[in-house]
Amino acid sequence: MDLRVIDKSDTELSLEIAGEDHTFMNVIKGALLETEGVTAATYDVNPEQSGGQTDPVLTIKTEESVDALDALEDGTDRVIEKADDFTAAFESAA
Repeated sequence: MDLRVIDKSDTELSLEIAGEDHTFMNVIKGALLETEGVTAATYDVNPEQSGGQTDPVLTIKTEESVDALDALEDGTDRVIEKADDFTAAFESAA
């Protein structure tokens, strides 16, 4: 997975995530929307209407008191936690 920052301010972050599709993007977007201080999280994967873009672009907007990069870290930690919980539940059910 390669990340490329497209735009960054204290309360907004847009980054291209190479090689990912809707599966991963929906998971990270959902986790970000559950993250305190995140006001918006969205992604775009439409190359025809995005000037030839081929990889998804994730955009995060936060409240003034929350840094967008910190929110991304919190969101990814949430994804890892949910995956670990699922693995544990699956293993105990088997």
